[in-house]
Amino acid sequence: MSSFAEFMTRRETAAEAYSRGRSDQVKQLTSESEPSTFFGPDGKVVTGRASIIASYRAGASRFGPDGESRLEILQSAEGGDIAYWCGIQRAIVDIDGNAVAMNLRVTELFRREVGEWKLVHRHVDFLKD
Repeated sequence: MSSFAEFMTRRETAAEAYSRGRSDQVKQLTSESEPSTFFGPDGKVVTGRASIIASYRAGASRFGPDGESRLEILQSAEGGDIAYWCGIQRAIVDIDGNAVAMNLRVTELFRREVGEWKLVHRHVDFLKD
């Protein structure tokens, strides 16, 4: 069983992979139990593991292999089987060979499932300058 701080290293690695067009690592971190939700930057509400994974896959598929991402954690905490972080995700993604900056406000909630932290809610929107 890893600490939440150790888990966040895996979370950041998954975000980096996503920015390079691969959603597989985020899928591995996604809750296998319900309820789970995703409030994406397009303003939609996605519920249920299968729909969320499909949304992650579709989003990542738009990005080429030359992306990068880093998480700026403004707050995080864990208590019992619940944890969260919120902050800014600064990404540069490759869309059709063009580097596009994507700075996002992020809040993610996690619960411990069979000894592992799993993402149960992600709320993200674009950071305004």
